[in-house]
Parts: sequence; C-alpha cells; structure tokens
Amino acid sequence: MHAANRAKQDEYYTRLEDIEKELSYYRKHFEGKVVFCNCDDPFESNFFKYFAINFNFLKLKKLICTCYVGSPVSHTKLNDLPLFQKNQKLPYKIEITEVSDMNGDGAVDLSDIEALLRSDNNNLTILDEDGDFRSEECIEYLKESDIVVTNPPFSLFREYVSQLMKYGKKFIILGNPNAVTYKEIFPLLKANKMWIGVKPWSEELYFNVPKERERWLVSNKKEGSAYVIRNGQVLGRAPVLWYTNLDIDKRHESLIMYKKYSPDEYPKYDNYDAVNVDKVSDIPEDYEGVLGVPITFLDKYNPDQFDIVGLAPERGRFVLQNKKYENAVQHNSDGSIQSGNKVNDGPVLAFEEKPGKFPYYTADNSDKYLQVLYARILIRRKHEN
Repeated sequence: MHAANRAKQDEYYTRLEDIEKELSYYRKHFEGKVVFCNCDDPFESNFFKYFAINFNFLKLKKLICTCYVGSPVSHTKLNDLPLFQKNQKLPYKIEITEVSDMNGDGAVDLSDIEALLRSDNNNLTILDEDGDFRSEECIEYLKESDIVVTNPPFSLFREYVSQLMKYGKKFIILGNPNAVTYKEIFPLLKANKMWIGVKPWSEELYFNVPKERERWLVSNKKEGSAYVIRNGQVLGRAPVLWYTNLDIDKRHESLIMYKKYSPDEYPKYDNYDAVNVDKVSDIPEDYEGVLGVPITFLDKYNPDQFDIVGLAPERGRFVLQNKKYENAVQHNSDGSIQSGNKVNDGPVLAFEEKPGKFPYYTADNSDKYLQVLYARILIRRKHEN
C-alpha cells in the first residue's frame, strides 16, 4: 500500500512549456545523439512530444521512449491500435529514427507522429519486461542512448541517478531541491559530476496530474500550497530543480560579490571551522577561509570561482564537524524541553546569552546557548590567476 501511494504521488507530468523553456539552452548537445526518455508514456509525456516534434530541428539520431506497465495513463491515447489487447495495459517502447510530414500539411506536429506510429512501419513494440527503468531490457536501451531526459520518480531519485552514473550517461532530469543534501547526490555535486540546470531555484513549476490525484489534492490540500487551478484545470505544485551534467553557459557566470568580511556580521560556527553566511548575495569578497552558505548557492555555483569543501552536516559522517554535543537538550518556546540530538544535525552558532529565537539548545560539553541552522554548503573562494 505504501508503494502504491508513493507511485501515485510520483505521477506529476511536466508541462510542455516548461520543457521547451529549459531545453532551449541545451540544443547544441543533441545533434547526432540518441535521446532516451525512460520514465514516460509516449502519448502522455511532454518530453516525448518535445523531442518528436523537434526531432529534425535538433538533428537527433534516434528517440527512444519506454512506458512503465503501472502507469495510470498508459494507452489512453493509443488504445485502438491492434497491437494492444482491449482493456489490457502493457508496457511498450517507441523508437523514432525519422520524422516526416506524414499528412502533407507542410509542418511536422503530433498528428504526423501519430500517423507514423499507425503506419505499417511504425516503431511501437511491446516490451518483454515491465518497462521499469531498472529492468534489464530498459538498461540495454540506456546503454544505447547518449542523453537521458525525463522526470523520474522522486522517491527513486537516488537510485535513478546512481544508474545514470554507473553507465556514464549524459542527462537532463528533474528532482527535488532537497536532493542536493542526499548523501548519494551531494558528492556528485561536489565533484562536478552533476550540477543545477538553468531554471532559477526560486522559480516554481506546476505539473499535470492524473484525475484521481486532482480530486485528492482538492479534497486534502490547500489551494495555492499543493496545487493551483488554472483555466479549470488542477495543476500540482512541487518544488523542483533541473539537474544535468551537460555544460551550460550559466555554470560559467561569476557571482558578483560586493560585501566585506567582519566578524560581527559573519559569526564562526561552534562546530565547524567556517563562518556563516545567511544569504548568497552576502558572500564577502575578501574572506580567505571556508564559508557556510545556504544550499541555494548551488544555483549560482561557478566551479572556476569557488571550490565546494563539504556539506554541513555531512549526513552522519562527521568529517568536517569538529565538535559533537553531548546530552543535548532542546528548549522550546512554551517552556518545555526534549531531546536535543538535532543540534548535531547541522552547523551551530553559540551565544553567551539566551537567543531570542526558539528552539535553542544546551549541552553538557558547552557552556553556551546553541542554535542549529539549516544545512549549509561549505565553500572556499578561488584566487584569480
């Protein structure tokens, strides 16, 4: 039941306008390449639509798209094809190596793609396995591909990225912003094996969702928070970033720094050898040591300008943390107390007097009042040659 619930929550379909906007920055990478969309029902996926319509413009060599058998929308547009048995959902694959003006209207659009698939020489075939990106069959298509582009299940994001890395694939994928702190993902960001795409961190995206999910959102969630209604359609709201390992101009844009370092404005952490920076725009231009910056820094990260030293916390491995608090206690605004183990889950600022914000912490091996901050990326400025 939990697995089924996660599957329903993962069914967020990226809108064509958002795909077009992001992928316009990667056009130079596609010429002569095999593109694989391995988490997409072709006639529901806007990734398939984008690449099928732009097949000739992008000068693709081949487009491969596979459909998972459990997709709640699979076969809703092609269920009259003889290949499919009535009312039976089967996983299938589409391969396209050539797109032409099938209906002779002077333009290539989705009607031409559908005509191609309905022709005697169509490239739609039933898969032997279930269409899961982890299946041996789909892995063989992955090996054949050059670039993977899709919106993978967020609940399987770690495993999905691990597979891409294992087979050395280029990719443009969507993922949760908090994925930057995953112990499986952050080392890849640190080592410049993947990075944030073009869409600004702060820009929100909205997604098409199945009808069942629409009803659930309206019944259980607050409009404007988990969903919005536009032109009578319910669109799911989810924080997302584009992740890629294809080079983009944004990655080489230098962050303009104008502030000067002062100990009062940039206090040192009590448990890390670094100073705190609350806003990316406040990074001082003249500090030579390690800076702890919000994770949104990765949206502005230029590897020619900064080195990523680490993450605070490093998710259970106290590599850079130089102090672990003993018998910590959390003090809440209502006067209650509870276990303060959370103080070891992030960078900590120490105060001589009780801070005005709650919660704060105390510990046996500290004589100060402690506050734990959200995760920080630890960076060091590079010197210009």
